Amino acid sequence: MRLSPLSIPYGAVTTAARLGWILVIATFGSTQMPGAGPLVAVALVAGVLALAGAYQLARWQRFDYELTEDTLDIESGVFSRRTREIPLQRVQNVDTSRNAVQRALGIAAVTVETAGGSDVEAELRYVTEAEAERLRAEVGRLKREHSRDHDAEPGDARATPDDEPAEEELFAMSARELALLGVVSVDLRLLSLFSAIVPILAPSLARSATDPLFSLAVTAPLVAGGLVLLAVLASAAFSVGNFYGFRLSRAGDELRYERGLLNRYTGTVPLSKVQSVVLSENALARRIGYASLTVETAGYAPGDSGAESAVPLARRERAVALAREIEPFGEVTFERPPTRARTRYVIRYALVGALLTAIAYGVHRFSRFAFAWYLVAGLVVLAPLAAHLKWRNLGFAVLDDHVVLRSGFWSRETTVVPYYRVQTVVESQTVFQRRRDLATVVVDTAGSRGLTTGDPQALDIEAERASELRETVADRLQASLQTRRAVRRERGRDRLTSVAD
Repeated sequence: MRLSPLSIPYGAVTTAARLGWILVIATFGSTQMPGAGPLVAVALVAGVLALAGAYQLARWQRFDYELTEDTLDIESGVFSRRTREIPLQRVQNVDTSRNAVQRALGIAAVTVETAGGSDVEAELRYVTEAEAERLRAEVGRLKREHSRDHDAEPGDARATPDDEPAEEELFAMSARELALLGVVSVDLRLLSLFSAIVPILAPSLARSATDPLFSLAVTAPLVAGGLVLLAVLASAAFSVGNFYGFRLSRAGDELRYERGLLNRYTGTVPLSKVQSVVLSENALARRIGYASLTVETAGYAPGDSGAESAVPLARRERAVALAREIEPFGEVTFERPPTRARTRYVIRYALVGALLTAIAYGVHRFSRFAFAWYLVAGLVVLAPLAAHLKWRNLGFAVLDDHVVLRSGFWSRETTVVPYYRVQTVVESQTVFQRRRDLATVVVDTAGSRGLTTGDPQALDIEAERASELRETVADRLQASLQTRRAVRRERGRDRLTSVAD
């Protein structure tokens, strides 16, 4: 089957737009030649569009795909041919995305992800919206058929082609929740982007004032406040646009979601591929009793390293209930690190505060910028409070079928990991931890972000307790795997007996 013919002009225009900076430079240079500027600009635009259109036409002619009973077959490549057969049993997600222009044209991009992949396995740019929906539904149906054939009990009826599971809505984001999301999801990292305009504005602001010191005292706070406000508004707009119209539903053994204002995304999260569920609460959301929920799946998810938002923002009780819908777990009572871990944090933060105070004094003493440097010493005073808040939000819990780990104050994450999804359990001690008989246990899954950053962990717990936790998780991992193997073997024997009879 072919891609949509509309992918040719759309791809040509988007390619030309990505090369727009070259056109700008060439057009600007041509203005130095009287009378030639407009003609050169028109010729360049026409030439780039013609080349991009020719390439997109060749790409469209040489791109072919077919969905069979067992595989998704794709042939592609303009200069070098590539043939792929993607087993449907390895397909994890079939996601679609449409921006505003694509929605107006009635086309969509389809991405196919496989378990264990480090990138999307295939991308169809672009097919009609109806074809995108057909592919998603057909891949889901064929995967269910294969699963039922593999796991069917004796006497079970074979799945029919029209056997589409009923869809049950789990969560739909209200206007109030969307507005709250814009407030609580402020990302001040955008300040680094907007602060780039300060060197541009500073000289003109300094020249416009008769008294430079007065200018600095007045404009610096105004500029800083303006940058913070700009970052807050941009972050809020991004969150609202990204999760506008968010809806989560369940159909059989998969979750389905759709979201987005300008760019509209739809996709699936197979429950069989879920590695862990993560409840996230930043300080502001936690204060008003709200939380977000994400699920981590094995493999790659575009732009999110395997993590998909299941609930962008909801009352904490509702988010926990939905987490139990995805991964059933019992009541959680956390075990905190010993109080000597808190003492360690006090010393660490106090040393950082003292260093910053010394730097501030040095700037005050040996430069022309005189200011109240001693106010920085307040960081040393706040060290015990910061240490207590960090310690208070750490913890872990060992349940019958899951291990639960919690960390973070500004953005607290509670991660629920089923034992059978654990890949490795790592116990480690730094030099400073050994001095206080503390250790850290990292629980790694196929959906984790690596063994060094972003992993769920029990931080700064008793060294002896860390060894117990590592052994417990490892033992329960083996026990859960043996139980699952035994169930599969029993089902296999039942099928053989049924066939023999």
